[in-house]
Amino acid sequence: MSSTFVYALVLAFCRAILNVFFREIRSRGSYNIPRTGPLIFAAAPHHNQFLDVILASEVWNESHRHVGFLVAASSMRQRFIGTVGRLLGAISVERAQDLAKAGKGVIYLDDEDPTLVHGVGTNFTAQLGPKMQILLPKSALSAVAQVSEVLSDTEARIKSVFSIGEGADGTKKVKDQVAKAKTSGKEGLDYKIIPHVDQHEMYEHVYDRLKEGGAIGIFPEGGSHDRTDLLPLKSGIAIMALGAMASDPNLKVKIVPAGLSYFHPDKFRSRVVIEFGKAMDVPQELIDQFKAGGDGKRIASAKLLEMIYDGLKTVTVRAPDYETLQLIQASRRLYKTPGQHLTLSQVVQLNRRFIEGYLHFQDEPRIQALKRRVIDYERQLLALGLRDHQVEGATRAAWKSLALLIYRTGLLLTWAIFALPGVILNAPIFMVASYMSAKKAREALAKSVVKIAARDVIGTWKVLIFLALAPILYTLYAILGTCIAYRVGAETRWILATPFITWVVVPVIGYCALKFGEAGMDVFKSLRPLLLAVLPGHHKRLEKLKQTRADLSNEISSVIDEFGPKLYGKDFDQRRIVPPSSGPPPGQAPSVGRRKSGASGVDAQGELLIHPMTWLDERIFGWTTSTRTSSTNSQETSRATSPEHSEDEDEPKGNGVVERGDWDDVIGTLQAHEKRRASRNYAQR
Repeated sequence: MSSTFVYALVLAFCRAILNVFFREIRSRGSYNIPRTGPLIFAAAPHHNQFLDVILASEVWNESHRHVGFLVAASSMRQRFIGTVGRLLGAISVERAQDLAKAGKGVIYLDDEDPTLVHGVGTNFTAQLGPKMQILLPKSALSAVAQVSEVLSDTEARIKSVFSIGEGADGTKKVKDQVAKAKTSGKEGLDYKIIPHVDQHEMYEHVYDRLKEGGAIGIFPEGGSHDRTDLLPLKSGIAIMALGAMASDPNLKVKIVPAGLSYFHPDKFRSRVVIEFGKAMDVPQELIDQFKAGGDGKRIASAKLLEMIYDGLKTVTVRAPDYETLQLIQASRRLYKTPGQHLTLSQVVQLNRRFIEGYLHFQDEPRIQALKRRVIDYERQLLALGLRDHQVEGATRAAWKSLALLIYRTGLLLTWAIFALPGVILNAPIFMVASYMSAKKAREALAKSVVKIAARDVIGTWKVLIFLALAPILYTLYAILGTCIAYRVGAETRWILATPFITWVVVPVIGYCALKFGEAGMDVFKSLRPLLLAVLPGHHKRLEKLKQTRADLSNEISSVIDEFGPKLYGKDFDQRRIVPPSSGPPPGQAPSVGRRKSGASGVDAQGELLIHPMTWLDERIFGWTTSTRTSSTNSQETSRATSPEHSEDEDEPKGNGVVERGDWDDVIGTLQAHEKRRASRNYAQR
């Protein structure tokens, strides 16, 4: 394990980069992290490849615990990633699929025995061996099977039939693809050979780390992906926990599920919520069963894996497909939480509850009818080019909309002028990063059998390209600046100082451009609804859309009131269906840690910079009343009229309302404690 100083220093560097890429980073449930003892963090979903190091940063900030993540050996062999990984105490894992090689010739299955593989032009005796795997191409759904015996150069026996996804029988699919190949002139299918990898050394490193009372982190899905649901978990995490405790009876390993909820992980200045679930103890009966070996070892691992999967379900937002996820997000936006202004972490939790309710009651006629209405409403928004949060703001009086349109256009030009120098200076990095990240995504998609669009690698490559190009570009600017200073006849001391000044000024200009550009984009996105409100003929259409939204909002509230008690029983509260965004359970002292951005009532990024319209709209024009935080209606008005909502509507942004974040729970708990103590002291007197 790397030293505490080096670990903290490297994490600080990573955190600085992440704070530039992400607009907001929040964590909840940090009180669930045990401060001492052997610990395994089971993290999912693995949606952002190397940027998921953000989890280690949050654990360190919340509990000051080192987390050594298990990292693929192929990644550790990369110069930059490997160096950072080693400094952070990462444990290298050789993945068999990374060592896959193309097999010689083509193969097909026996007509009568699906476990007998025939080859044409193959050399099985030299290339195959027991415990190796045969991987078929994507056309055969990447079916895989383990070799049990090599019979000859052209015949091999597999342990069981070819499986496709979660162990499903892929025999028919394989034979269909072989038949299709024969019609095109080939005698079988191409294939790859996956070697057997001995992980004994890796497990020893894990066991040693846990026996020292350390913490390890693992993404048990086995690799990054961009699916809306979790991938089947690999058994390695269960073997690590059970194996460590089986080898040392005094060792008590705890497992903490950690969910990462990204709001568009591939996009620059997006947001993320990290949620820590309750630490799980490993049942003693599973340890005893694991020690027995044989089938008992396999059964114990499967049961523990199921426990971990159930734990991850409580901290992740999971949907069967993107269509369902989009429907849930649209419905959640339409729902008015009674008497609440939701923080970012509460939005994640509400999404999770909506998905749970929808999947449970999706066949109900009323749910189906509501689904059709929500989809139709989304189509109307798409036709008008509006976002849901812009509907109410687009239906104000025409003269008010015109005044705001003129003002915000001027403000947009102002922010654009301020941002222009930084944009020009950093344009080469932006262009190269955009091109290369898209290229790397295409390459990753071609290699993967689980990715949908390979969005999980885009954010990582944008950051890596920035880290590689920024020093080069800034050095060129420093050289150019020095040459200019020399040509204009500047004093020697200024010529010598020019490179250092350039290295300081150019990054500062770039960061200012980031902030000004971010504010400008917020304003830019608010112009379209204002323009629609000014144009003749659109007012009635917008009023009708506003009424549709109000009707849908009421219907969703009614549906929740009807079906909520059926799903949650006595735990359902119509007045407040989402508990506070964080805070320990009753009786447990809160952990007062660092302030989360935007959680203390004043946005850490600056009110006038990120939300430039809030001040003028509310204090000069006087058209909104969002500063009166006691009124839920005023909150909704502010959300509708403020321009700072980004393209991602699922990101709740500052709107002039005091955001009730994690600190409110801490402060409320402390205030209640003080009141109780004062009452006791008074009674004693």
